[in-house]
Amino acid sequence: MLGLILGIITGAIAGAIAGKIMKSEGGLVRNIILGIVGGIVGSFLFGLIGLGSNNIIGSLIISVIGACVVIYVGKLLFK
Repeated sequence: MLGLILGIITGAIAGAIAGKIMKSEGGLVRNIILGIVGGIVGSFLFGLIGLGSNNIIGSLIISVIGACVVIYVGKLLFK
């Protein structure tokens, strides 16, 4: 249960940071979703090159990068 709560909090923070970096407007729910999806995408991408994270700071960085990728692809698709 604690892991789920930390994942949602990390996702919300990562989504908010990625939204600022990519200049994307969105609400709290959208930021949480982007952060969680970004965490999945980031973990997959970093796993392909053999990198991972064992702490919350590393997970946050991976989630932010993944969320930036998701926002970028979304902007390309829905332009």
